[in-house]
Amino acid sequence: MEEKSTCKVCVTGGAGYIGSSLVKNAFGYRLHCSCYPKKLRAEEFEEAIQGCEFVFHVATPSMHYEGSQYKDRTEATVDGVKKIGMICLKNGTVKRLIYTASIVAASPLKEDGITYKQLMDETCWTPLNFSNPYSQQWLWDYVESKMLAEKEVLKFEKEGLEVVTLCCGLVGGHTFLPYMPTTSAMFLSVFTQDEKLYNILKFLEDLNGKVPIVHIEDVCEAHMFFMNNVGSLNGRFLCASSYVSTEEIGNYYQHNYPEFKVNQE
Repeated sequence: MEEKSTCKVCVTGGAGYIGSSLVKNAFGYRLHCSCYPKKLRAEEFEEAIQGCEFVFHVATPSMHYEGSQYKDRTEATVDGVKKIGMICLKNGTVKRLIYTASIVAASPLKEDGITYKQLMDETCWTPLNFSNPYSQQWLWDYVESKMLAEKEVLKFEKEGLEVVTLCCGLVGGHTFLPYMPTTSAMFLSVFTQDEKLYNILKFLEDLNGKVPIVHIEDVCEAHMFFMNNVGSLNGRFLCASSYVSTEEIGNYYQHNYPEFKVNQE
């Protein structure tokens, strides 16, 4: 394990749900944090990464591109990981780049987009022809951006940079933010009657067979594990503790919180 007093760590997206929790868990290390700039200026990342041994690339561009040089979210996300990877290589001190990926990029669906493989593991990549009644263009854009960005960042292994990607499931649990994170709100959509969030939940269920879920503490521990492990590490890892159906989520709330009305539909 690296000595906390000497190890410098960079976290991009430190103001987000996972990023803020990761910063809290990394307390004691010499932290450099960066919020994701709209125009992804390389010099802003270079300053944050300077002298760091580990880089957690947690940030994902927002869905708004007013004044941005990018045509869509996918282009911004892919270019963002390219810049981070190049800066890590150029910096010379970075031992490992740890990228927060999403399990939406690791669907066990076969290429026909209909049937599932027998096993879901790190070799699974979401087929581009997938479609269901709950998918919308902006949602599919997110899936595509996370998948292409993850593939792009893994290419830096060939350049001599240790890269780990963590495909996280739907994250829930406590937060240090002053508002409820979208992923947490998705869990509650079975009784809040938020149709948009519930449809995303159903989208995840159809994409993966069930909804992959994980607690924020486990997500942070997984990230920290890949920093604290001193051996050589590369590659892709799935980060989910359970796979549940939307019906099981609804039944859980109905049983434990009968005062709330769960949407029976």
